Amino acid sequence: MSIPSFGVGTFRLTGQTVIDSVRNALELGYRAVDTAQIYGNEAEVGQAIAESGVPRGELFVTTKIWVDNYAKDKLVPSLRESLEKLRTDHVDLTLIHWPAPGNGVALSETLSALAEAKALGLTRQIGVSNFNIELTKQAIAIVGKNEIATNQIELSPYLQSHVLTAFLKEQGITVTSYMTLAYGKVLKDPVLAQIADKHRATVAQVALAWALQLGYAVIPSSTRRENLASNLLARGLQLDADDMAKIARLERNGREVSPQGLAPVWD
Repeated sequence: MSIPSFGVGTFRLTGQTVIDSVRNALELGYRAVDTAQIYGNEAEVGQAIAESGVPRGELFVTTKIWVDNYAKDKLVPSLRESLEKLRTDHVDLTLIHWPAPGNGVALSETLSALAEAKALGLTRQIGVSNFNIELTKQAIAIVGKNEIATNQIELSPYLQSHVLTAFLKEQGITVTSYMTLAYGKVLKDPVLAQIADKHRATVAQVALAWALQLGYAVIPSSTRRENLASNLLARGLQLDADDMAKIARLERNGREVSPQGLAPVWD
């Protein structure tokens, strides 16, 4: 199985807001949905999926295990709880949400439990999120690189992480980009605005097309149906070499998310 290149994210969306967002996304043609235990919205995501009428076999559902559930005796039970909330007997992808170095649970224990969840049929694929190169190497040593479907990391025109993404590509591990719009900061960028005008596109479409052309999967979120529809159009936007070169020069190590105690030492 491969990772869908375009999905809808649900970070920071709860209650009726996330139900409406996922429902609108599915009506518009999205077929991949990304959630996580810590988002507190798995039940609502499950409700939206159940009420959408879209057959489960057409969907790709991702969730992430929170750090409190990394121990061997907690991971599988917590995933079963997630499945109940999501109203499904399996998810398509389960990720370790943050490395959480020093949390008292060895990475080998967590990844072995995640591999067990896959063997039990609770998840079709497994992967990691927010792992640096060294931690990804450790994960490969534990379960094998062919078992790691993706590393979901923060990426945007302001945070391009060339060294890490090159390593992941070398290993054949799909890069999933989150925060591709940098909390909306890139939407005000004059360089991206100029490229958008050139293609009669939106800045959001340009940023998403940039990530897609680099081979990354993207999972943008929105509470507005028109934005969800507009974002999808990024799949048909072809940026030229000059556009990509201009965006490459926007790199500024503009990381938005790096929680203390959870994040690794970034590459």
